[in-house]
Amino acid sequence: MSSISLLPGAMSSGEFQVHVPERVEAIENRHRRIVAFLKEHVLDAALLTRPSSFAWLTGGGNNTRGASSDTVAALFITADARVVLTRNADSGRLFDRELGGLGFQLKERTWQEDCSVLMSDVVRGRGVASDAPFANCEDYSLRLSGMRLPLERFEIRRLRTLGLELAHCVEATARSFNCGETEADIAGQTAHRMLRRRIYPERIQVWGDGRGERYRHWGFDDDPVEQFCTITAIGRREGLHLAVSRTMAFSGHEKRIRPAHLDALLVQVTGMCFSRHDWEIYETWNRVQRIYEKFGHTEEWHFTDQGCVTGYELCEVPIVPKSEFRLQPGMPMIWQSSIGPAQCADTIAVAKSGFELLTPFEGWPKVEVNVKRLPVSRPDVLVRPATTPS
Repeated sequence: MSSISLLPGAMSSGEFQVHVPERVEAIENRHRRIVAFLKEHVLDAALLTRPSSFAWLTGGGNNTRGASSDTVAALFITADARVVLTRNADSGRLFDRELGGLGFQLKERTWQEDCSVLMSDVVRGRGVASDAPFANCEDYSLRLSGMRLPLERFEIRRLRTLGLELAHCVEATARSFNCGETEADIAGQTAHRMLRRRIYPERIQVWGDGRGERYRHWGFDDDPVEQFCTITAIGRREGLHLAVSRTMAFSGHEKRIRPAHLDALLVQVTGMCFSRHDWEIYETWNRVQRIYEKFGHTEEWHFTDQGCVTGYELCEVPIVPKSEFRLQPGMPMIWQSSIGPAQCADTIAVAKSGFELLTPFEGWPKVEVNVKRLPVSRPDVLVRPATTPS
Protein backbone atom coordinates (compact mmCIF):
# COMPACT_ATOMS: atom_id res chain seq x y z
CA MET A 1 0.00 0.00 0.00
CA SER A 2 1.27 3.46 -0.82
CA SER A 3 1.68 6.02 1.93
CA ILE A 4 0.20 9.48 2.08
CA SER A 5 2.08 12.12 0.15
CA LEU A 6 1.62 15.88 0.39
CA LEU A 7 -0.41 17.25 -2.47
CA PRO A 8 0.68 20.33 -4.47
CA GLY A 9 -0.16 23.72 -3.05
CA ALA A 10 0.56 25.17 0.37
CA MET A 11 -2.25 25.14 2.91
CA SER A 12 -3.30 28.25 4.76
CA SER A 13 -3.19 28.28 8.55
CA GLY A 14 -6.98 27.87 8.60
CA GLU A 15 -6.68 24.54 6.79
CA PHE A 16 -4.47 22.82 9.37
CA GLN A 17 -6.54 20.46 11.48
CA VAL A 18 -6.41 20.42 15.24
CA HIS A 19 -7.71 17.05 16.36
CA VAL A 20 -9.56 16.32 19.58
CA PRO A 21 -7.44 13.72 21.45
CA GLU A 22 -10.60 11.69 22.10
CA ARG A 23 -11.17 11.43 18.35
CA VAL A 24 -7.67 10.14 17.76
CA GLU A 25 -8.07 7.60 20.56
CA ALA A 26 -11.49 6.55 19.25
CA ILE A 27 -10.06 5.85 15.78
CA GLU A 28 -7.33 3.65 17.26
CA ASN A 29 -9.84 1.79 19.44
CA ARG A 30 -12.23 1.25 16.53
CA HIS A 31 -9.41 -0.04 14.38
CA ARG A 32 -8.53 -2.55 17.11
CA ARG A 33 -12.16 -3.67 17.35
CA ILE A 34 -12.27 -4.36 13.61
CA VAL A 35 -8.99 -6.27 13.80
CA ALA A 36 -10.40 -8.42 16.63
CA PHE A 37 -13.52 -9.02 14.51
CA LEU A 38 -11.35 -10.09 11.55
CA LYS A 39 -9.40 -12.53 13.71
CA GLU A 40 -12.62 -13.98 15.10
CA HIS A 41 -13.94 -14.66 11.59
CA VAL A 42 -10.55 -15.61 10.07
CA LEU A 43 -10.61 -12.76 7.56
CA ASP A 44 -7.84 -10.62 6.10
CA ALA A 45 -9.47 -7.21 5.87
CA ALA A 46 -12.64 -5.12 6.03
CA LEU A 47 -13.99 -2.92 3.25
CA LEU A 48 -16.13 -0.01 4.47
CA THR A 49 -18.03 1.92 1.82
CA ARG A 50 -21.13 3.29 3.55
CA PRO A 51 -20.94 6.95 4.68
CA SER A 52 -22.04 5.90 8.18
CA SER A 53 -19.20 3.38 8.45
CA PHE A 54 -16.68 5.87 7.09
CA ALA A 55 -17.82 8.60 9.49
CA TRP A 56 -17.80 6.20 12.47
CA LEU A 57 -14.31 4.80 11.91
CA THR A 58 -12.82 8.22 11.15
CA GLY A 59 -14.61 9.95 14.02
CA GLY A 60 -16.66 12.22 11.77
CA GLY A 61 -15.06 12.12 8.31
CA ASN A 62 -17.14 12.46 5.16
CA ASN A 63 -16.67 10.23 2.10
CA THR A 64 -19.46 11.80 0.05
CA ARG A 65 -19.36 14.60 -2.46
CA GLY A 66 -20.78 17.47 -0.43
CA ALA A 67 -24.13 16.54 1.03
CA SER A 68 -25.05 14.13 -1.76
CA SER A 69 -25.29 10.35 -1.61
CA ASP A 70 -22.43 10.07 -4.10
CA THR A 71 -19.58 8.33 -2.26
CA VAL A 72 -16.04 9.12 -3.38
CA ALA A 73 -13.92 6.91 -1.11
CA ALA A 74 -13.83 3.64 0.78
CA LEU A 75 -11.77 2.35 3.70
CA PHE A 76 -9.72 -0.84 3.51
CA ILE A 77 -8.81 -1.99 7.01
CA THR A 78 -6.18 -4.61 7.83
CA ALA A 79 -4.37 -5.46 11.04
CA ASP A 80 -1.56 -3.09 10.07
CA ALA A 81 -3.16 -0.28 8.09
CA ARG A 82 -6.13 1.99 7.50
CA VAL A 83 -6.14 2.71 3.78
CA VAL A 84 -8.32 5.24 1.95
CA LEU A 85 -9.29 4.08 -1.56
CA THR A 86 -10.22 7.00 -3.78
CA ARG A 87 -9.46 8.93 -6.97
CA ASN A 88 -7.02 11.78 -7.40
CA ALA A 89 -9.83 14.32 -7.82
CA ASP A 90 -10.94 13.66 -4.23
CA SER A 91 -7.82 12.69 -2.30
CA GLY A 92 -6.70 16.29 -1.68
CA ARG A 93 -9.91 17.30 0.08
CA LEU A 94 -10.09 14.08 2.03
CA PHE A 95 -6.63 14.45 3.55
CA ASP A 96 -6.61 18.23 3.89
CA ARG A 97 -10.10 18.57 5.34
CA GLU A 98 -11.17 15.19 6.73
CA LEU A 99 -8.37 12.80 7.63
CA GLY A 100 -5.00 14.53 7.72
CA GLY A 101 -2.81 13.54 10.68
CA LEU A 102 -5.07 10.67 11.75
CA GLY A 103 -2.94 7.75 10.61
CA PHE A 104 -4.63 6.90 7.33
CA GLN A 105 -2.81 5.84 4.19
CA LEU A 106 -3.79 6.59 0.62
CA LYS A 107 -4.19 4.39 -2.43
CA GLU A 108 -5.59 6.29 -5.38
CA ARG A 109 -6.26 6.03 -9.10
CA THR A 110 -6.91 8.74 -11.65
CA TRP A 111 -10.35 10.30 -11.87
CA GLN A 112 -11.08 8.53 -15.17
CA GLU A 113 -11.32 5.16 -13.40
CA ASP A 114 -14.32 4.30 -11.27
CA CYS A 115 -13.41 3.74 -7.63
CA SER A 116 -15.04 0.30 -7.74
CA VAL A 117 -12.22 -0.91 -10.01
CA LEU A 118 -9.64 -0.04 -7.36
CA MET A 119 -11.78 -1.68 -4.70
CA SER A 120 -12.04 -4.85 -6.77
CA ASP A 121 -8.28 -4.96 -7.24
CA VAL A 122 -7.61 -4.55 -3.53
CA VAL A 123 -10.01 -7.25 -2.31
CA ARG A 124 -9.07 -9.82 -4.97
CA GLY A 125 -7.63 -12.98 -3.47
CA ARG A 126 -8.35 -11.95 0.12
CA GLY A 127 -10.97 -12.84 2.66
CA VAL A 128 -12.76 -9.52 3.13
CA ALA A 129 -15.73 -8.48 5.25
CA SER A 130 -17.78 -5.63 3.81
CA ASP A 131 -20.47 -3.33 5.16
CA ALA A 132 -22.46 -3.65 1.92
CA PRO A 133 -22.64 -6.27 -0.85
CA PHE A 134 -19.56 -5.99 -3.07
CA ALA A 135 -17.76 -8.40 -5.42
CA ASN A 136 -16.58 -11.51 -3.57
CA CYS A 137 -16.62 -9.89 -0.12
CA GLU A 138 -18.61 -11.40 2.73
CA ASP A 139 -21.48 -9.11 3.76
CA TYR A 140 -21.15 -8.47 7.49
CA SER A 141 -23.21 -5.28 7.43
CA LEU A 142 -25.31 -6.13 10.49
CA ARG A 143 -22.33 -7.11 12.63
CA LEU A 144 -20.28 -4.08 11.59
CA SER A 145 -23.18 -1.66 12.11
CA GLY A 146 -23.54 -2.93 15.67
CA MET A 147 -20.13 -1.46 16.49
CA ARG A 148 -21.33 2.14 15.99
CA LEU A 149 -23.24 2.38 19.27
CA PRO A 150 -23.10 3.68 21.92
CA LEU A 151 -21.45 6.99 21.06
CA GLU A 152 -18.48 8.34 22.99
CA ARG A 153 -18.28 11.53 25.00
CA PHE A 154 -16.80 13.70 22.25
CA GLU A 155 -19.60 12.59 19.92
CA ILE A 156 -22.27 13.48 22.48
CA ARG A 157 -20.62 16.90 22.82
CA ARG A 158 -20.90 17.32 19.07
CA LEU A 159 -24.59 16.41 19.25
CA ARG A 160 -25.20 19.00 21.99
CA THR A 161 -23.79 21.72 19.75
CA LEU A 162 -25.61 20.41 16.71
CA GLY A 163 -28.90 20.19 18.61
CA LEU A 164 -28.65 23.75 19.88
CA GLU A 165 -27.96 25.09 16.39
CA LEU A 166 -30.55 22.95 14.62
CA ALA A 167 -33.24 23.99 17.10
CA HIS A 168 -32.26 27.63 16.51
CA CYS A 169 -32.67 27.19 12.74
CA VAL A 170 -36.16 25.76 13.09
CA GLU A 171 -37.27 28.23 15.76
CA ALA A 172 -35.94 31.26 13.85
CA THR A 173 -37.87 30.18 10.76
CA ALA A 174 -41.06 29.55 12.74
CA ARG A 175 -40.83 33.05 14.25
CA SER A 176 -40.18 34.93 11.05
CA PHE A 177 -42.03 33.59 8.00
CA ASN A 178 -45.05 35.50 6.77
CA CYS A 179 -48.65 34.34 6.66
CA GLY A 180 -49.37 33.12 3.13
CA GLU A 181 -45.85 31.96 2.33
CA THR A 182 -45.73 28.46 0.92
CA GLU A 183 -44.47 25.35 2.65
CA ALA A 184 -41.64 25.27 0.10
CA ASP A 185 -40.69 28.86 1.05
CA ILE A 186 -40.54 27.86 4.71
CA ALA A 187 -38.54 24.71 3.96
CA GLY A 188 -36.09 26.80 1.95
CA GLN A 189 -35.64 29.29 4.78
CA THR A 190 -34.97 26.41 7.19
CA ALA A 191 -32.45 24.78 4.84
CA HIS A 192 -30.70 28.12 4.29
CA ARG A 193 -30.18 28.59 8.01
CA MET A 194 -28.96 25.01 8.38
CA LEU A 195 -26.45 25.14 5.54
CA ARG A 196 -24.96 28.39 6.83
CA ARG A 197 -24.01 26.37 9.92
CA ARG A 198 -22.75 23.41 7.90
CA ILE A 199 -25.74 21.32 8.93
CA TYR A 200 -26.78 19.16 6.00
CA PRO A 201 -30.58 18.82 5.69
CA GLU A 202 -31.36 15.11 5.78
CA ARG A 203 -35.11 15.76 5.84
CA ILE A 204 -37.34 18.82 6.15
CA GLN A 205 -41.10 18.63 6.74
CA VAL A 206 -43.47 21.58 6.81
CA TRP A 207 -46.93 20.59 8.00
CA GLY A 208 -49.04 23.56 7.06
CA ASP A 209 -52.68 23.95 8.14
CA GLY A 210 -53.09 20.31 9.13
CA ARG A 211 -51.99 18.65 5.89
CA GLY A 212 -49.83 16.22 7.86
CA GLU A 213 -52.93 14.71 9.44
CA ARG A 214 -53.74 13.01 6.16
CA TYR A 215 -50.17 12.47 4.99
CA ARG A 216 -48.01 11.61 7.98
CA HIS A 217 -44.82 11.58 5.90
CA TRP A 218 -45.71 14.87 4.24
CA GLY A 219 -42.67 16.89 3.18
CA PHE A 220 -43.65 20.28 1.73
CA ASP A 221 -45.36 21.67 -1.35
CA ASP A 222 -46.53 24.93 -2.88
CA ASP A 223 -49.51 25.24 -0.53
CA PRO A 224 -49.65 28.48 1.49
CA VAL A 225 -49.56 28.42 5.29
CA GLU A 226 -52.34 30.60 6.65
CA GLN A 227 -53.32 29.06 10.03
CA PHE A 228 -50.64 26.98 11.75
CA CYS A 229 -47.52 25.07 10.94
CA THR A 230 -45.11 22.45 12.32
CA ILE A 231 -41.56 22.57 11.00
CA THR A 232 -39.51 19.40 11.44
CA ALA A 233 -35.86 19.18 10.44
CA ILE A 234 -33.39 16.32 10.54
CA GLY A 235 -29.84 17.55 10.24
CA ARG A 236 -26.46 15.87 9.84
CA ARG A 237 -23.01 17.15 10.70
CA GLU A 238 -19.75 15.23 11.14
CA GLY A 239 -21.77 12.14 10.27
CA LEU A 240 -24.19 12.42 13.20
CA HIS A 241 -27.97 13.00 12.99
CA LEU A 242 -30.52 14.91 15.06
CA ALA A 243 -34.21 15.76 14.66
CA VAL A 244 -36.28 18.62 16.05
CA SER A 245 -39.71 20.15 15.43
CA ARG A 246 -41.49 23.31 16.54
CA THR A 247 -45.11 24.34 16.08
CA MET A 248 -46.54 27.81 15.62
CA ALA A 249 -50.01 29.22 14.96
CA PHE A 250 -51.25 32.56 13.73
CA SER A 251 -53.54 34.32 16.21
CA GLY A 252 -57.02 32.84 16.31
CA HIS A 253 -55.98 29.44 14.94
CA GLU A 254 -54.13 28.01 17.94
CA LYS A 255 -57.30 26.36 19.31
CA ARG A 256 -57.33 23.93 16.39
CA ILE A 257 -53.77 22.67 16.90
CA ARG A 258 -53.01 23.08 20.60
CA PRO A 259 -55.09 20.21 22.11
CA ALA A 260 -53.57 17.66 19.74
CA HIS A 261 -50.12 19.22 20.31
CA LEU A 262 -50.39 18.79 24.09
CA ASP A 263 -51.45 15.16 23.76
CA ALA A 264 -48.59 14.49 21.35
CA LEU A 265 -46.18 16.07 23.83
CA LEU A 266 -47.42 13.77 26.59
CA VAL A 267 -46.78 10.72 24.41
CA GLN A 268 -43.34 12.03 23.45
CA VAL A 269 -42.31 12.82 27.04
CA THR A 270 -43.40 9.36 28.14
CA GLY A 271 -41.05 7.88 25.57
CA MET A 272 -38.23 10.15 26.70
CA CYS A 273 -38.67 9.52 30.42
CA PHE A 274 -38.81 5.75 30.00
CA SER A 275 -35.84 5.50 27.62
CA ARG A 276 -33.77 4.04 30.41
CA HIS A 277 -30.40 2.44 30.71
CA ASP A 278 -30.59 -1.34 30.30
CA TRP A 279 -34.25 -1.27 29.25
CA GLU A 280 -35.28 -3.02 26.06
CA ILE A 281 -37.20 -0.85 23.61
CA TYR A 282 -40.40 -2.88 24.00
CA GLU A 283 -40.47 -2.04 27.73
CA THR A 284 -40.41 1.66 26.88
CA TRP A 285 -42.91 1.22 24.07
CA ASN A 286 -45.48 -0.49 26.30
CA ARG A 287 -45.72 2.69 28.36
CA VAL A 288 -45.95 4.91 25.29
CA GLN A 289 -48.75 2.81 23.84
CA ARG A 290 -50.71 3.02 27.10
CA ILE A 291 -50.63 6.84 26.90
CA TYR A 292 -51.99 6.75 23.35
CA GLU A 293 -54.82 4.56 24.61
CA LYS A 294 -55.46 6.47 27.84
CA PHE A 295 -56.09 9.74 26.01
CA GLY A 296 -58.30 8.24 23.32
CA HIS A 297 -55.77 7.99 20.49
CA THR A 298 -55.55 4.20 20.26
CA GLU A 299 -55.02 4.08 16.50
CA GLU A 300 -52.74 7.08 16.06
CA TRP A 301 -49.43 5.29 16.49
CA HIS A 302 -50.33 2.91 13.66
CA PHE A 303 -50.21 5.76 11.12
CA THR A 304 -46.50 6.57 11.22
CA ASP A 305 -43.16 5.61 12.76
CA GLN A 306 -42.48 6.86 16.28
CA GLY A 307 -38.74 7.43 16.14
CA CYS A 308 -35.48 5.54 16.33
CA VAL A 309 -32.12 5.17 17.95
CA THR A 310 -30.01 7.45 15.77
CA GLY A 311 -26.30 8.07 15.27
CA TYR A 312 -24.13 7.76 12.17
CA GLU A 313 -27.16 6.32 10.38
CA LEU A 314 -30.34 8.32 10.69
CA CYS A 315 -32.06 5.17 11.89
CA GLU A 316 -29.64 2.82 13.60
CA VAL A 317 -32.47 0.93 15.35
CA PRO A 318 -36.20 1.62 14.80
CA ILE A 319 -38.59 2.05 17.72
CA VAL A 320 -41.08 -0.77 17.17
CA PRO A 321 -43.40 -2.47 19.67
CA LYS A 322 -41.60 -5.81 20.14
CA SER A 323 -38.00 -4.69 19.81
CA GLU A 324 -35.62 -6.38 22.25
CA PHE A 325 -32.81 -3.92 21.52
CA ARG A 326 -31.26 -2.91 24.82
CA LEU A 327 -30.67 0.79 25.49
CA GLN A 328 -27.34 2.00 26.88
CA PRO A 329 -25.96 5.38 27.98
CA GLY A 330 -24.63 7.32 25.01
CA MET A 331 -27.35 6.22 22.62
CA PRO A 332 -29.21 9.14 21.00
CA MET A 333 -32.91 8.64 20.35
CA ILE A 334 -35.38 10.55 18.21
CA TRP A 335 -38.87 10.50 19.71
CA GLN A 336 -41.48 11.60 17.19
CA SER A 337 -45.12 11.44 18.20
CA SER A 338 -48.01 12.33 15.93
CA ILE A 339 -51.67 12.90 16.77
CA GLY A 340 -54.06 14.33 14.22
CA PRO A 341 -52.59 17.55 12.81
CA ALA A 342 -49.84 17.71 15.46
CA GLN A 343 -46.32 16.34 15.40
CA CYS A 344 -43.58 16.61 18.05
CA ALA A 345 -39.99 15.57 17.37
CA ASP A 346 -36.93 15.96 19.58
CA THR A 347 -33.70 14.08 20.25
CA ILE A 348 -32.40 12.84 23.58
CA ALA A 349 -29.38 10.90 24.78
CA VAL A 350 -29.92 7.94 27.08
CA ALA A 351 -28.00 8.48 30.34
CA LYS A 352 -27.24 6.33 33.36
CA SER A 353 -29.85 8.31 35.23
CA GLY A 354 -32.68 9.82 33.21
CA PHE A 355 -32.08 11.37 29.81
CA GLU A 356 -30.42 14.42 28.30
CA LEU A 357 -32.36 16.64 25.89
CA LEU A 358 -30.13 17.34 22.88
CA THR A 359 -32.51 19.78 21.15
CA PRO A 360 -33.18 22.46 23.77
CA PHE A 361 -35.61 25.34 23.34
CA GLU A 362 -34.60 28.82 24.46
CA GLY A 363 -36.86 31.86 24.29
CA TRP A 364 -39.71 29.64 23.14
CA PRO A 365 -43.05 29.33 24.99
CA LYS A 366 -43.05 26.41 27.41
CA VAL A 367 -45.64 24.09 28.86
CA GLU A 368 -45.21 21.59 31.69
CA VAL A 369 -46.13 17.98 31.01
CA ASN A 370 -46.44 15.61 33.96
CA VAL A 371 -45.22 12.02 33.77
CA LYS A 372 -45.64 10.06 37.00
CA ARG A 373 -46.14 13.43 38.75
CA LEU A 374 -42.79 14.63 37.45
CA PRO A 375 -43.12 17.96 35.58
CA VAL A 376 -41.15 18.16 32.35
CA SER A 377 -40.88 21.43 30.39
CA ARG A 378 -41.67 21.09 26.70
CA PRO A 379 -42.09 23.52 23.78
CA ASP A 380 -45.63 24.85 23.50
CA VAL A 381 -47.31 26.27 20.41
CA LEU A 382 -45.89 29.69 19.51
CA VAL A 383 -48.75 32.11 18.76
CA ARG A 384 -47.95 34.98 16.38
CA PRO A 385 -49.97 37.78 14.83
CA ALA A 386 -50.69 37.13 11.18
CA THR A 387 -48.48 39.16 8.88
CA THR A 388 -48.37 39.09 5.09
CA PRO A 389 -45.64 40.17 2.68
CA SER A 390 -45.87 43.83 1.73
